[in-house]
Amino acid sequence: MSFERLKFRKINNARDLGGLPAADGKRIKYGRLIRSARLYKLPASTVKKLKDYGLTAVIDLRTDNERREKPRTEIAGVKYYDVPILTTSATAITGDQSMAQIIFSESKHLKEHYGTADNYMRAMYTDVLFNETSIPRLRKFFNILLAEEGCVLWLCNQGKDRTGILAMLLESLLGVDEQTIISDYVASGRFLRHKRRIQKTAIFIVPCPLRIKLILNALINVKPRYIIGAIDAIKEKYGSVTEYCKQVIKITDEEISALRNKYLE
Repeated sequence: MSFERLKFRKINNARDLGGLPAADGKRIKYGRLIRSARLYKLPASTVKKLKDYGLTAVIDLRTDNERREKPRTEIAGVKYYDVPILTTSATAITGDQSMAQIIFSESKHLKEHYGTADNYMRAMYTDVLFNETSIPRLRKFFNILLAEEGCVLWLCNQGKDRTGILAMLLESLLGVDEQTIISDYVASGRFLRHKRRIQKTAIFIVPCPLRIKLILNALINVKPRYIIGAIDAIKEKYGSVTEYCKQVIKITDEEISALRNKYLE
């Protein structure tokens, strides 16, 4: 399936999940579920396009520090929910400006504990799913989707990691097949290609040990193995993503039906 970026000026990695094939031969409705990167310093033209698109609610997955550093543009009539997804060992996926310093100070420990940068990233994803701090916030995300009646947009710094994990959970509950879920995740790599090229150049010229550069490079990559690793970790413990959502996030069968009734056609 081909994923198309929503062309909102100054918003990276935005896309409507509408059209994705889902449960019972249905598809996700257009104009109801949008995922994106941060909404920072949006021009008036983009604000107008979002309002015209029907946006009614924004779920911000960033930390307090991220929101202070890159405050979102708030739009009149739109509700905002702060649902920071962060655990102690998952600090790196937030994209905070302090990320490089954290990795520099912890790089030896990270290398010894995880072995490779890819292992480190997979561990960050599974930590978001299983850490006691983040689980109530994953539940809050679904509470908002169940309560809202309009178009909901959720975001993190670059719209690929935390945003991608929640997209995976939601799409699974809506009955989207695993390969399509993975393809949606990987689409972030295409939409962020230009930004990543600039970031990779910066990493290359920074005078720091190779092990740190490898971790920094992993943090900006969008590799299928990251989301596949998260899905496999869920399956190993619970058999399926839906069962994980039921047992861990406490989503009921009635709520799954409500989500499907609301967001599928």
